[in-house]
Amino acid sequence: MSGSLRPISAASVLVVAGFGALTALLAWRSSTWPLIHDVALMHYAAWRIGEGAAPYRDVFDMNQPGTYLIHLAVLRTLGGGDLAWRLVDLAWLAATAGAIAAFAAPWGALASAAGAFVFATYHLAGGAWQAGQRDYFVCVLLLLGALGVARWLEGGRLTALMWSGAALGAGLTVKPHVVLLVGALGAIVAVTAARGCGVATAAGVTAVFLGSAAAAPLAVVVWLAAVGGLGAWYEIVTGYLIPLYSRLGRTSSWSVYRWHAWIPIALGVTVSLAYGLLRRGARARYLIAGLGVAYGIVHYVAQGKGWEYHLDPLAAFAALLIAAALPAALAARRRLVAGTLVVSLGALLILLGAKGLEASSAEFWWARYATVRAVETDLRERLAPGDTVQVLDTTGGGIHALFRLGVREPTRFIYDFHFFHDEETAVIQALRAEFIRDLDAHPPRVIVLFERGWPGGGYDRVERFPALAARLRERYQPPLTRAGYRLYAKRNDS
Repeated sequence: MSGSLRPISAASVLVVAGFGALTALLAWRSSTWPLIHDVALMHYAAWRIGEGAAPYRDVFDMNQPGTYLIHLAVLRTLGGGDLAWRLVDLAWLAATAGAIAAFAAPWGALASAAGAFVFATYHLAGGAWQAGQRDYFVCVLLLLGALGVARWLEGGRLTALMWSGAALGAGLTVKPHVVLLVGALGAIVAVTAARGCGVATAAGVTAVFLGSAAAAPLAVVVWLAAVGGLGAWYEIVTGYLIPLYSRLGRTSSWSVYRWHAWIPIALGVTVSLAYGLLRRGARARYLIAGLGVAYGIVHYVAQGKGWEYHLDPLAAFAALLIAAALPAALAARRRLVAGTLVVSLGALLILLGAKGLEASSAEFWWARYATVRAVETDLRERLAPGDTVQVLDTTGGGIHALFRLGVREPTRFIYDFHFFHDEETAVIQALRAEFIRDLDAHPPRVIVLFERGWPGGGYDRVERFPALAARLRERYQPPLTRAGYRLYAKRNDS
């Protein structure tokens, strides 16, 4: 290697080693993170399902059934504690990093290590609320799906398409958006097979891939039907999720968390992808990885909420590509390409390092956790065995407190924001009527109203729901106001 390339080569090794060290540090500092935010909601739903409740019919939620199955498996094997969830999150991170390394293996050890460590650092730098999010769970499944198709393109093994499709199908049960990547990869399979083997054979090969992808969704549909939740799932998806919830809380499609970090990421991905596609040899993997990046962008923009974890699939494929061309550029003595990639990695290391060290303390989430414990204490003092509690909240910690106490709600509504948007539509009016009917049929001992509504509103949002406001005044004692929530205890008179 020429002398002018030795500094770049040494710097590349050092920066990848730096990512490895940062990953280890952030993983260690994350070991005490509390189980918080969306995870607690899914734990509660999974707990209720495990106790015999039918998903969607008895627990109103917009998430897809694969999410509940993951959380139910965790509850039944490791339990619902904080440490159990840290183990799940870190084990899943190791599996995702391993899938990145396996995909990048033909590009060289440096590319594999860089991709794995970059994604691990990116995830841990997001903080406690990124742990175990649904979009994070599907990353390893997306990567395995892409890897299987790449291996089929390279070797023609049909078994690779089978496990590729199966992985993507499992992802579909968690995030239906995965169908876009299934379609794109299916098109590549069909076109490639047709060119090499003819239309008839191509149809069979494509059917194997798509059939494998359909297996998990079909199994989940059968499960939903067996437990009595399929009809309610269909009603929520077609009557609420698609026409109403999909438009709720939309931010600018290009509002991106940690946008500074995405500048070096975009630079590295662009250089690696361009260099890789112009070279012979591993073009198939570059093509599939590039398709993954395109999917990740659509995955984020299409959801339109602007939440950071919606970027996870994009981050996974971007991490895969950010240093993909580095070993080849060093070997071919392409100083500009190799130097640009090393600079991108170095800048990203600094940016993610600063963000990760700040987020690893989890101060904001420990404050949220303190609210959970305060609600838990308040409720324990007021409840008798068999009492129920209705929480009016989104992710403030109310459902988390019920999960910790093992107390259920008298209605199927684990959030209250359904009642405070599109209020004049027949769908929302029907949900309100159902909520009041269930409250009247099974009055909870306590109603907990959280101050912060989503996507907006405070305590006063209840006044926009006259039937609920009237019942709080007439059937419950004047509220006890705490920091961030109010407790309404049921009156003792008839």
